[in-house]
Amino acid sequence: MRTFVVAGGCFWCLDAVYRTLKGVSDVVSGYTGGSTAHPSYEAVCTGTTGHAEAVKVVFDETVIPASVILDVFFTLHDPRQLNRQGNDIGTQYRSAMFYADEPQKAEFEAARDRAAEYWDAGVGDGGIVTTIEPLGEWYDAEEYHQDFFAKNPNQGYCLAVALPKVNKIRKSYAEYVLAS
Repeated sequence: MRTFVVAGGCFWCLDAVYRTLKGVSDVVSGYTGGSTAHPSYEAVCTGTTGHAEAVKVVFDETVIPASVILDVFFTLHDPRQLNRQGNDIGTQYRSAMFYADEPQKAEFEAARDRAAEYWDAGVGDGGIVTTIEPLGEWYDAEEYHQDFFAKNPNQGYCLAVALPKVNKIRKSYAEYVLAS
C-alpha cells in the first residue's frame, strides 16, 4: 500500500472523489503544511495556521497506478488558482502535494509537469501554482469531516461543488471507478 498527501481546495471534495476509486483503501481528511500544533478546523479556516486542508490517500498500486491517483488530483481541481478553489479562498485551500521522501517528490514533480501539459499552462507565472512541499506533521481533521460527502449527500456544498467533481472523475477515469 502507498500513501499520498495532497491538498486542492476543500478536503470534502478530495475525499469524495478518491473514495470512488478502485484500489483506494482509505482516505483521511486532515491538516498539514503549517506551524500550529493540533489545529482545529476553525483555526485552519482563519488562514493563520499555515495548514492546508488535505487528504491522505491510501491505495494499492497493483489495482490503481500511482500516476492515476496523481492525475486525478490535477483533474479534480484547478491547479492554476493560487490559494483558492472557486469561492474557497485562503492558503488553507492551496493546491499542494506533500512528499514523504525524495522519490515521492520526483513522482509529484512528474505529475505536475503532466498537468501543465493537460492545462496547457506552464509551472508558475499564471500556470500551475501547485506547491510540492515536504510532509510535515499531520493532524486528522475532526470526525465529522471524515467521509463528509457520503454522510451529507444533500448538503448544499456537496451538491454544488463536490458532486460535479465526483461526476467528472467518474466520466474521465471510468475504468478505475467503483460500481455505484
